[in-house]
Amino acid sequence: MGTSPSRDITQLLRAWGSGDEHALERLTPLVYDELRRSAKRHMARERDGHTLQTTALINEVYLRLVNLDDVGWQDRAHFFAICARLMRRILTDHARSRSYLKRGGDARRVTLDEALMVSADRSLDLVALEGALNKLGEMDSRKSSVVELRFFGGLSVKETAAVLKISTDTVTRDWNLAKAWLLREMDGEHRDGL
Repeated sequence: MGTSPSRDITQLLRAWGSGDEHALERLTPLVYDELRRSAKRHMARERDGHTLQTTALINEVYLRLVNLDDVGWQDRAHFFAICARLMRRILTDHARSRSYLKRGGDARRVTLDEALMVSADRSLDLVALEGALNKLGEMDSRKSSVVELRFFGGLSVKETAAVLKISTDTVTRDWNLAKAWLLREMDGEHRDGL
């Protein structure tokens, strides 16, 4: 009987982390479809005519992955958590450069997925979300990680719990508290002129 895809991914990640350059080549086809789905979810939240395409986002993630040093890859969930963090940074950097070029006049707006939204009419600026998430991270890094993994990584409650080594009940509690805090924080930023 063969090994599970998750076990194959974990073994290839560990081999790659140990310096096996060919492991990344074998890993890529195993994770590409899931990365593409995650990138597509992110891009669906972006405005029409966005200059960054799904494939470009995946390529940028791969470029940054190749340049990561000393990552002790744990498993598939850890890999996708790192990819989620990279996508967050790439999209935020892209939003900042657009905002800078337009002097804030055409800042990209994204809607949080249904799990993060309190109101269906709510839309948030990705740069403002990044700022609020960083502020939350300073106060409570675990709650910030939960949001990053769930929203940017598309991980389930169970997968998030496995990555953070906490219970699913704790993930759910952190997720709910972080959603409320972020939305309140971002409302304050918008009132203050952001």
